[in-house]
Order: sequence, then structure tokens, then C-alpha cells
Amino acid sequence: MLERKKIIVLTTTFPRWQDDTDPPFVYELSRRLARDFDVHVLAPHYPGALLRERMAGMEVSRFRYFFSPFEKLAGSTSITSTLRNNKFYFLLVPFLLIAELVALLCLCKDIKPDAVHAHWLIPQGAVALCVKRILGVPFLVTVHGSDIFGLRGRLLSWVKRGVLADASAISAVSNAIRAEVALLKPGAECSLISMGVDSARFSGPGDGSVRKRFGIAGEFLLFVGRLSEQKGVRYLLEAMPQVVSRFPKAKLLIVGSGEEEHSFKELSRTLGLENQVIFAGAISNRELPPVYADADLFIGPSIRAKGGETEGFGLTFVEAGMSGCVLLGSDVGGIADIIRDEETGFLVPEKDSGALAARIVAILERRNQWPQITARTREELVKRFDWEVVSRKYTDILRVF
Repeated sequence: MLERKKIIVLTTTFPRWQDDTDPPFVYELSRRLARDFDVHVLAPHYPGALLRERMAGMEVSRFRYFFSPFEKLAGSTSITSTLRNNKFYFLLVPFLLIAELVALLCLCKDIKPDAVHAHWLIPQGAVALCVKRILGVPFLVTVHGSDIFGLRGRLLSWVKRGVLADASAISAVSNAIRAEVALLKPGAECSLISMGVDSARFSGPGDGSVRKRFGIAGEFLLFVGRLSEQKGVRYLLEAMPQVVSRFPKAKLLIVGSGEEEHSFKELSRTLGLENQVIFAGAISNRELPPVYADADLFIGPSIRAKGGETEGFGLTFVEAGMSGCVLLGSDVGGIADIIRDEETGFLVPEKDSGALAARIVAILERRNQWPQITARTREELVKRFDWEVVSRKYTDILRVF
């Protein structure tokens, strides 16, 4: 019997504990890779998280990079959001980079992996590049969006080009990201492989429990995501008065937290939407399926933020579409990989509250067409984005290392 290959997954986004609210996509992919490989995950420590543990067949190590109470650069929000929200954390960036490099070097010397799977060009791709130069360990880098749409500047672009030039394999989670990779490094071979969703968990229909919990009797509109500028929630809130004037019983449930949460709540009060908009806060990933299953319309009004960041892919659209929601999103980033306008959902221009309101109203007026749309949407999304489909593609890449 052939010896199983060893893979180190290098990431800054990984569950810190059971029922964490952080996005679980790296965890979900890695635990499926663990069926074919010995998987070791290396991630930054966060206060309250274990330094070492075994999760779903994976060995997980969290490296220390500062005094424990301050190790919050990665976790709860994205690194870029944390830096924007608190300038103090810029001081921790060099510590995180050096600690991640040392931790990866030590782990590589200890287990002698066949490959590193680095999620994001910066910092993980850059760290994996250094280790390849020192120890010769090949690496696959997966580009998720914030690393290529944001983090701009001459020096950072030079680093990103260096990572792409020396990577043993490159994958991008959407066509929009792959196009950016081609602009940054012409001629680079880049596989298009998204992150995935467990179609068995996100399947609907709902049992009404979420409607009852939040007191939603009419049309159920839903947003799930980080409350940051690039998610465009401001434009959704500005659209709601027009929607409510046509559908007085409609309610919008906003699931998530983030640096813009306070300002969005203030805007909701200013617009007089206290009875129509519900801020549910962050909900654990385990609790999300019934939320999607009870909702009618999922809305993701993402935008291109000031720093260039936008929606790299949009897994929440896939989760919602598999659960039976009608999908409505902005035509930016990787959302068009998921939604084909008028076929598997609906697209609107970004930053246009009027167009967004008009499209919501039009969709709510066409309730008789929803079953056909949602059935077609789920069928296509399962074929393309179920974790079993996605993980096989990553397994095929990693097997050749």
C-alpha cells in the first residue's frame, strides 16, 4: 500500500473552536482532503483557541505571534478589516509574518510534507514561497479575492507576482479572480476551482422556526455576511423603504457582524426601519441552514470598496441557492459565476439603491415563478459547487506533487 502524502494547509481563516462564526470553507475543504492525505493545518493563534488539537481527521496547530490577549489580527474579522478598524494591529503584522514563517519551517522539518496548500497570496503565499526557497517544498496557492483585489501597491504587487511565478500550482475561486491573476502575471497557468458547499446540509425546505423566532409573517428577505463596506448593506437598507411601501409585511433579516455594524444600525433607525429590519448578529455555521431554508429572497448587494476589494466568489449565494432561496446580487466580482441573470437568480448594478429596490419588488411580485427558478438554481449549484465535486479537483492537483 502506498504511503499517504502529507499536506500542510496554511491559512489565516480557520475555525477557532466548535460552532465558530468564522467562515468554514478552508476547514470544509481540508477535512475532505484528509480522506486522501495526511493533513496538517497551520493557522494563527487566537485568544481562547487551543494551540494544538485534532479536528475531523486533521492535525491543527496554531502558532503564537504576540502576547495572547492581542493575538486578534486574524479571526473574527478579516485581517484587512481588523487593520482598518484598529491601526494598532499594523504593529503586529511583522510579528505574524515572522512567526508564520518560523512555524511553517519547523513543521516542514518535523513532518517533511509533500506540499503546502497556501490560502491567499499574501501572507500565506509569500511565506510558502520563502519555505520553498529554503527547503524546496512545493506549494499550491489558492487566490480568494481580497488578496488580489485589495492589498495594492508597487511592493505588494511585486510580492504577489513573485508568488505566482514560483508557485507549483495556482487556483482561483472565480473567473473574475482568474482574470486578475492573468493581468498580474501574464501566462500564469491558473485552475478555476471554487470553494464548495455541503448540499446535504443546505437543502431546505424550512420548517418555519426561524420565521417564528424573528416574528416574520410576510416576505422574508435575507442577508448573510460580514458587515463591511464591500458587502454593500448600506444600499440594501436604502432600498428597503421602497420595498416596504409595496410590501408592508416584508422584513429583512441581517445575519453577521463587522466593523460597519453600528453605522448600519444607525442608518436603519434614520430610515425608520426599526420594525422591518432585524439585526441578528453573527450566527454559527451550524445554525445557518434553517435560516436560509425559511427565507424567500437572499440579497447580496456587494460593491467594489474604496481599496479595490470586492466579492471574490460569494459562498453565501451558493448556500442560499441550494437551500431554496431566490438569489439577487450585484454584478461584481465572482457573483456572476453563481448567478445567471433571469435564469439562476437576478443581477443588479452595484451601488444603485433604486435599481435594487425595483428589482426586489419585481421579484416579490413574481412569486408564482419562484419554484421553477429555485429548482433550476439548486440543480445547477449542486452540480458545480457541492464539496464532493470541488474537493476532487483539489485532490487531483495535490496528488501530482
